[in-house]
Amino acid sequence: MTRRTGRRPGDADTRGDILVVARRRFARDGYDATSLRGIAREAEVDPALVHHYFAGKAQLFEAALALPFDAPSVVAHVLDGPVDGVGERLARTFLQVWDGPGSEHLEALLRSAAANEHAARMLREFMTDAVLREIAGSLDADEPELRAGLCAAQLVGVALLRRVLHFDALVTPDAEELIGWLAPTLQRYLTATGPTDGSP
Repeated sequence: MTRRTGRRPGDADTRGDILVVARRRFARDGYDATSLRGIAREAEVDPALVHHYFAGKAQLFEAALALPFDAPSVVAHVLDGPVDGVGERLARTFLQVWDGPGSEHLEALLRSAAANEHAARMLREFMTDAVLREIAGSLDADEPELRAGLCAAQLVGVALLRRVLHFDALVTPDAEELIGWLAPTLQRYLTATGPTDGSP
């Protein structure tokens, strides 16, 4: 019996295999440098199968990076406790998300967001709209959008330097040390009465 060679045909696992490869390629190379043909080649499928399951690269990107986090649950967890501990809970939750299962999704978003508006929108919608603005708005402080943006700048900056640029000063510390540094700043952003209020 002659063994078939070449690209394998589609089967029950083909879509999932394409998503696994796409997630890895987007995380490694970013959106613009990743091609559908390259994904098909690495997944060992015909490029036509990628187009069969996904209308285009944007749709594949969105499916591959469907974040395995429930934003309302994240918000509820951060808000569950005394107000004076919200900064610590946000820092801890953030690091657990970025360093835990599914972090490859977020790393791919980070690599792609600087150069691609589609990726930037997805990152904004997750970090700012779905999580941080909900947290800031629940604390009855003024300017919740500004507060959410300041928290996003702090957290995304740390993630970028720690996970993408591998900045030694942020890669070396363990999570508890980083939480100790981040928590007071996040607490101030979320609850201080104004920019000149130095209290945490």
